[in-house]
Amino acid sequence: MAQEEIIFPNNIRNIRMKSGMKMTELARRTGLSLSAVSKIEKGVRRLNQKQLLNICNILGCKLSDIFIHESDAVADQWQSEIKRRLNDNEDSGLKVFGSGLRKIRQSRGKTIAQAAKDAGMTLSVYHKIEVGQREVYQNEIEPLAKSFALSVENMFDKIANLYKSGELNKQISKVKERVKSVLIPGNPLAGIDMQGSLYGAKLYDSARKKLIPVFGIPNGKSIAFRKSDKTMIVAPAGLEGRKGIYAVVPNAKRTDGFIPEKSYVFADSETAAVTGDLAVCIDSDFTALGEKDTATAQIVRVRQDAHGKQYGQIVSPDEKIVAPTMHKVIMIVME
Repeated sequence: MAQEEIIFPNNIRNIRMKSGMKMTELARRTGLSLSAVSKIEKGVRRLNQKQLLNICNILGCKLSDIFIHESDAVADQWQSEIKRRLNDNEDSGLKVFGSGLRKIRQSRGKTIAQAAKDAGMTLSVYHKIEVGQREVYQNEIEPLAKSFALSVENMFDKIANLYKSGELNKQISKVKERVKSVLIPGNPLAGIDMQGSLYGAKLYDSARKKLIPVFGIPNGKSIAFRKSDKTMIVAPAGLEGRKGIYAVVPNAKRTDGFIPEKSYVFADSETAAVTGDLAVCIDSDFTALGEKDTATAQIVRVRQDAHGKQYGQIVSPDEKIVAPTMHKVIMIVME
């Protein structure tokens, strides 16, 4: 039986157990099978953005808590497993095979996605074969060869000739450096290093680009505001990857209906509102707020008095407010 690949090392099991929740309960509340949840916790099955957010909400944790950090126990286990596989692959020549496969694919003008589809594999599995991080099993060899219109014998001959000619050496070195950047904390090739993260930084950064934090929810006549990523939503079209964007849930009663209930108001913290804009008005200096600090916000129309000073106008009941922060509202989306 083929050994399952660790593709999504995470802290979900640890977080679930600390909360006292059984796996069966997590499966029931996520709508996933017990087998699927087990694979997710083991790291052999990925999660999409909505599933990630759902699990965070169920477990009461932040998205960043899900991804492993250098200090997490699971990080050592994952590192040991990856190193073992790399050593095994080195001894069995899989780096040579994978590099040769990539050269053949490139000569055919195929993308990784196309090659994976033609070979009947997932993109993740095919990519790991190309970079020598995954064993190749007997029943996978022929589909790989056929995906390039080759016989098994011809495919191995081509790879052998590429290896003898020295064309694979440079590529194998690049693969080694790429793997090294993941395994060694602080390596400059590793890219973003967030809170000492090992593998989680890249995954979190990738996921975070597709999500937007919800900083405010209605609280009486105002909006309770906190800069925290504990609650996040999938970014609407046009806002993915944009810096400084956050959402608040409006207090619809105070907008007199021009902002519907069950909607999200998206503001740009890097764009100050000007007269005539709709804005999120915060009674504190936004840049000085920490994750644990709380503030009060309102959705306002930006007006200007006779002296040229801006203020926020709340519609219902009528109220004028002056606050240190007014961010331009750039989008309103119904839930």
